[in-house]
Parts: sequence; structure tokens; C-alpha cells
Amino acid sequence: MAEGLWAVNSIVLGRKAGQTATMWSLRHLLMVFGAFSVLVSCAPLSIYHKEGAQVTRMQTDLLDCEIAALSDVPVNNQIRQEPPIYVPARRYCDAAGRCHSVGGYFEQGRIYTVDLNADLRGRAEAQCMAQRGYQPVTLPNCPSNVFRAAPKTETRVLPRLTEQSCAIKYQDGSWQIVNQAG
Repeated sequence: MAEGLWAVNSIVLGRKAGQTATMWSLRHLLMVFGAFSVLVSCAPLSIYHKEGAQVTRMQTDLLDCEIAALSDVPVNNQIRQEPPIYVPARRYCDAAGRCHSVGGYFEQGRIYTVDLNADLRGRAEAQCMAQRGYQPVTLPNCPSNVFRAAPKTETRVLPRLTEQSCAIKYQDGSWQIVNQAG
């Protein structure tokens, strides 16, 4: 921190020569998207399962249930705000021992939206799928040796699940359920 007329009170990240704000934003957006896609592919596979059902039938039934749940339990968004946060006064000193204080201030609380019916709508969807014979399941990702050994084909008919069942997710959004040898 500098003292006097030219005091610096914040840090500003500089740009490389020739780099525009748009380029900076696009690079960071791509990095965030890449990190998000890696995290999604690491998450376990959560689906509705009914042994012997075609995956396309399950997806159609799920869409029908999502539409019915949305119709029966519509979105009920409310805007809320977190309480403000007080940042206490701070004292800054330079190497020569000259000090100055910056007074405390309040930071506005974050404003966010919450759908009060989201939980009920999820339960209505699950009830609809249960009435059609499905149950929600979450399958862990297959270990790398199973991933390498399994034929690369997406699941088209939901198989019988065992304790050793696992899932392989592909970049195009499809997935494969594998029953490992126990």
C-alpha cells in the first residue's frame, strides 16, 4: 500500500499486451466450463431404473413425469437477500511506520432466488416414476480397469443391477451400465 495522494486501495489484475477484456473473459469461461464438465463426468450416475425397460422408454416416461410434476406443482420463485456483512475498520502501516486507518463499512448481502416448490415437484416426479414401475438409483463410476476393458457401447435396455454394477459416462451424454464380475 502506498501513502498520500497516490494511495492504492485495491489490487487490479493487469492484462498481457494485446489481450482484450473479451479474450480474458472467454478464456476464463472456457476454463470454468472445462472444470465443470470434468466434475460432472466424475459424479455418479443417478437415473430411474426398471429392469428390462428400454432407456428411450425410461427417458420418455421421465419427461412425461417432469411435465406432469411441473403442471401440478408450478415454480414458485421468491427473491431473498442474505443479511449485510460488516467489515471492521483496518489499520495500514508502511515500512517507515506511518499508519492510517480505513473506516469500517457494510457489504450488501447476496440477493438470490429460491423456488419454494422445487422439493415438492421433485417428490411428485419421483411418485409418478414409481407409479410406472421405476425406482431411483445411483451407480458409482466404474474403476479405470473396468472402463478400459468394457466394450464402448451405450446401454439401450436397463439391465439387472447387482452390488458390483457401475456406470461409464460418455462425453456425448450417453452412459453404459456394467455389471462387474464379482
